[in-house]
Amino acid sequence: MRLFRLLKIISISLRFGLDEFILGHERVRALRVLLRILLFWRMLRKPRAERLRLALEALGPIFVKFGQVLSTRRDLLPEDIADELAKLQDQVPPFPSAQAVAILERVYGKPLDLVFRKFDAQPVASASVAQVHLAVLDNGSEVAVKILRPGIAAVIAKDLALLDIGASLIETLWADGKRLKPHEVVAEFEKHLYHELDLMHEAANASQLRRNFENSPLLRVPEVYWDYCSTEVMVMQRMHGTPISQVAELRKQGVDIPKLARAGVEIFFTQVLRDGFFHADMHPGNIFVTPQGQYIALDFGIMGTLDDVDKNYLAQNFLAFFRRDYKRVAEAHIESGWIPKETRVDELEAAFRAVCEPIFDKPLKDISFGKLLLRLFQTARRFNVNIQPQLIMLQKTLLNIEGLGRELDPDLDLWKTAKPFLERWMSEQVGWRGLIRRVRKEAPYWGTLLPQLPRLIYRALSEDRSQQLQQELHELRIENKRQNEWLTLIAVLLVAALVLIVLSSW
Repeated sequence: MRLFRLLKIISISLRFGLDEFILGHERVRALRVLLRILLFWRMLRKPRAERLRLALEALGPIFVKFGQVLSTRRDLLPEDIADELAKLQDQVPPFPSAQAVAILERVYGKPLDLVFRKFDAQPVASASVAQVHLAVLDNGSEVAVKILRPGIAAVIAKDLALLDIGASLIETLWADGKRLKPHEVVAEFEKHLYHELDLMHEAANASQLRRNFENSPLLRVPEVYWDYCSTEVMVMQRMHGTPISQVAELRKQGVDIPKLARAGVEIFFTQVLRDGFFHADMHPGNIFVTPQGQYIALDFGIMGTLDDVDKNYLAQNFLAFFRRDYKRVAEAHIESGWIPKETRVDELEAAFRAVCEPIFDKPLKDISFGKLLLRLFQTARRFNVNIQPQLIMLQKTLLNIEGLGRELDPDLDLWKTAKPFLERWMSEQVGWRGLIRRVRKEAPYWGTLLPQLPRLIYRALSEDRSQQLQQELHELRIENKRQNEWLTLIAVLLVAALVLIVLSSW
């Protein structure tokens, strides 16, 4: 089956003329000429960007998601390709409405008109894994109904198998392959992708994010209607807003675009550092904006998580970068264990300075995080940094954030916007505010522990004394055994000596 899938990928690539992208280097000029001769019958009338989009749609959900990520990187792509790939964000061809109705009636076990007061059979959005229809509940609530694509799990399984083969090739054929942990990266991607195939999991993600930003003036998250949810169907509050990519329309509505861009930065750092739970699929098709300038988050299939160690490491590094304290950046990398401990701090400090110093005091329009990450990767390879798979989603989200920021406000000073937030967060973590917060968090446990403390101390001391006595008795037995062995040996030697004396006297 993997071979058939691989052949299909090659076939689709040739049918849509993607060899134009792959065989663009002069080193493979002969192969390009050979393909043109063999495929003389092929007529490529559509523009290259449209052919690329159609090929990604034909190849399936993983390739669509790849195109979605690329569409946010207008600094790396030609304008025609970036514009065409942007259509992948919410214009993937839908599956037939009859199939959607059949899935809903099977899930609910009754006709659709007994479930919803009104159901729009025409989808309002269609993505790589699911599509969305609008409906009205019996109580009059307007909802969005997300329905999983039929048969999508089998397609994803085949693509992931090919990715795993690719990971093996990277480990085998590339010198840095094992250090990059490609199999772990694929496993992390697989985990998040399969979470998208369980809409109950997505509903739980939405519910958690909604709690994290309850009453927030920056971000709104739709309410989940749990009684209507299953692994194949998710029903949530319908949200009214304008896609964030429609900047001109937002300006007409009176939205302060520079303020909106700054709010996006704060939302990102709040999710990552405060909650350790962040939206990891923040392409423009998943974000709306209210006329009041409030973000609306949609599509919660891919969420990233970070533990306290990761959060503290990231905060220290971000803050040190913003302060241009490259020595602290180097020390944090070594302390985290991601770089060998024998690495010289001054050499690593100089490497980071060479990468980051040129980008300070520049607006976002003059900074390419893609190129910055490339240079950081080259530095990491030089110092044998172990790539951390749990941060892959965060890196992907950073690229999405850069793409959004570039669209909204190219003059945004990312450093000045983020630095006060990071300083405040660090103060809350390690300063007196952090101490008070931790005391409040632990106080309920102390209330139950303190009355038991005398008994627990007595038990601990008793157990320690008992164990100590047992250890002393054990050592005493061993000592006695050794003494007995020595006495026996001495007695044997004395007897042997007496025998020798008697024999010699004869």
